[in-house]
Amino acid sequence: MPRPNETPLFLLAHGAGAASASAWMQAWARRLATLGEVEVFDYPYMLAGRRTPDKQPALIAAHREALAAARARHGGGRRFVLAGKSMGSRVGCHLAVQLVAEGDPPTANLCFGYPLRAVSTGVLRDQVLLAMRTPVLFVQGSKDPLCNVATLNGVRARMSALSALVVVDGGNHSLEVGARDRKAQGKSQEQWDEDVLTAVVGFLGTAP
Repeated sequence: MPRPNETPLFLLAHGAGAASASAWMQAWARRLATLGEVEVFDYPYMLAGRRTPDKQPALIAAHREALAAARARHGGGRRFVLAGKSMGSRVGCHLAVQLVAEGDPPTANLCFGYPLRAVSTGVLRDQVLLAMRTPVLFVQGSKDPLCNVATLNGVRARMSALSALVVVDGGNHSLEVGARDRKAQGKSQEQWDEDVLTAVVGFLGTAP
């Protein structure tokens, strides 16, 4: 966990299809708030009511602006963590690469349901991960169609950055486990969510 008297600031970014006010985002904002301060934000296309996400440069710029505003509110010298769901986690990785080059690295990136495969083309999105130097925790559902766990482990083996992986057995792209799998496991969704939060605590304890 963070150094004494220094809890981190989490900037939590939404995925392509649901805004920061969604139930998933709000639930994870509350969980992360037990570890530090949490800020959420919406990308411009979502604020404008459009369904199609902005181009990558615009997403990264908006992410950067949201981070700057959050740090201004909570203290610029505070440790910060770029967390995100799906698209938000990928954009956060792109921003982390830029910030490292600028000498202002995040403490870590938390990727909930990283979209390793593009939805429309199936292209492998591993370039930014190979460029990462920030520690990354991936949290992936074993049934996520956008991220095969074995493929992700292959990418992780080629990454320079420290990385760890938590697999939610039976989880989908939103880390939700179906009723049949929960029954077979004898484990509730709430227990899975608590396990993930515990893994976040442990991972942040290894981050510089």
